[in-house]
Amino acid sequence: MTDFKEFADVCKHIEHISSSLEITDVVSDMLKSVSAEELPVVTHFVMGDVFPAWSVEQLGVGTSLLYGALSRSSGLSLKDIEDLVRSTGDIGETAVAALGKKKKNQSTFSAFMGEEPSISIMDVFGRFLDISRSSGSGSQSNKMRNLQFLFNSSSSEEARYLARLAIEDLRIGVGEGIVRDAISRAFDVPAGEIERGFMVTNDLGLVAVAAKEGGIEEISKLRVELDRPIKMMLAQVTPSIETAIKDLGKLAVEWKFDGARVQIHKNGDSVNIFSRKLENVTLSLPDIVEAVKLHVKADSAILEGEAVAVDEYGAPRAFQDILKRFRRKYDVEAMVRKFPLTLYLFEILYLNGDVLMDQSFLKRKEQLVSCVENCDSIKVHKHVLTDVEDEVNKIYTDALDGGHEGVMLKNPEAPYSPGKRGKNWLKMKSVMETLDLVVIGAEWGYGKRANLIGSYALACLDPEAGTFLPIGKVATGFSDEQLAELTETFSELIVGESGREIELKPDVVFEIKFEEIQKSTNYGSGYALRFPRLVSVRGDKSPEEAETIDRIESIYLSQRG
Repeated sequence: MTDFKEFADVCKHIEHISSSLEITDVVSDMLKSVSAEELPVVTHFVMGDVFPAWSVEQLGVGTSLLYGALSRSSGLSLKDIEDLVRSTGDIGETAVAALGKKKKNQSTFSAFMGEEPSISIMDVFGRFLDISRSSGSGSQSNKMRNLQFLFNSSSSEEARYLARLAIEDLRIGVGEGIVRDAISRAFDVPAGEIERGFMVTNDLGLVAVAAKEGGIEEISKLRVELDRPIKMMLAQVTPSIETAIKDLGKLAVEWKFDGARVQIHKNGDSVNIFSRKLENVTLSLPDIVEAVKLHVKADSAILEGEAVAVDEYGAPRAFQDILKRFRRKYDVEAMVRKFPLTLYLFEILYLNGDVLMDQSFLKRKEQLVSCVENCDSIKVHKHVLTDVEDEVNKIYTDALDGGHEGVMLKNPEAPYSPGKRGKNWLKMKSVMETLDLVVIGAEWGYGKRANLIGSYALACLDPEAGTFLPIGKVATGFSDEQLAELTETFSELIVGESGREIELKPDVVFEIKFEEIQKSTNYGSGYALRFPRLVSVRGDKSPEEAETIDRIESIYLSQRG
């Protein structure tokens, strides 16, 4: 079994490397060195994940629980731990500092007894799995015991990465792209085949095992599985209808609803619903489950659509009303009555054992229409095929008149590309330009707001490096009530503090309005937002769906004509 120390040593080495190619080589060597049992665990660990994105397992370790475990393991008070977080600015460095003296004494005693404490990678995973499955009375105590065991069984250097893994924020700059290429190099399989395997499984750990055990042949056997959600295909903004027609020619034009995107897996009488963040939200949407059971005439299917909250007249409600339905654990039936949903289906990826993703949009749509009975609660999203600008404009205007966001413009011959954002799907909205940006930091307020987080640091995504690039701060658009709610939310995502400055785990996406994008040397992206303002908290979006640096640059250039 591989010691966790070996993993920690690799992470420490990677932190001091700036070249993505060199990091890929280091990760590749590590993947080659571990066993088939350890491989999927290490593949996820090195990206800062404990479980694959589709898994129902959720670690759920907040900073308060982690601080408590460090306090008990080190003998320091909770205040001492909080002070260390403020001074180091990092939960990993806090673990090193808090446990360092104790570990030194333990090491001296262990050397005298002729033994050194050690813990394997699989021991760590087993403890995390137990934490994930702890529920009900006594669950917090059980989680605390598991974390204490991990800290007490490791060196202070190992504790750095244990603490970061516990909040799933490893902070070594290894993302999906690097791991994909590392698997390719480790097992001599073309990166394109690794990418294909990832597209159908949404699990690089599973792909790594297939590559190790049988190369291309084994990867070619990987298939879409029901109840394992697939990354959703994404759209990019088009500057105009004219540009879209020029790029794609004939368009499949659909209304763009202001709803929450869902992926639905039907297997006989079993229905599971996943959000765009691939969270299982089935229990909070019993009305959608029932509609699918009654009106989707297929033994098995994977469907995608937009859940739209509607009022008593069938008109769309505000987007925030939809989010009140998602992940709801209590008073679900009351919320169903208060905020009824209509499901507009626009995609089918799998039908009765056949994977449809490689088929054209038009062929997929035909199969979708054939297996769904339209009714008030569920209906197939209509499209119009045209390359006439005036016709697209009319559809666009009709969508806006109906209270929706705009239109989707799709390449009718394009396959479905999981997780990809490109010109095969374009979107056009009427509202002022907004950006979906990740919150990476914050600052405590002043005066009467001293106990509230008053402003938030924002970042865009560098998809190649898998990192987030700072682009500005937002401090307007919040009510006092919202600031209180957000302070509670973000209190469990704090990974470091320094004075009034807070570093946050990049987990929450804000939709931001702005007046202009400007060049700036003050932020790592090279850009800054002029007059940013919060529009909404996008609880339905993952950090990986944030605007890319290329998109920021494109908007900047378009402003300059």
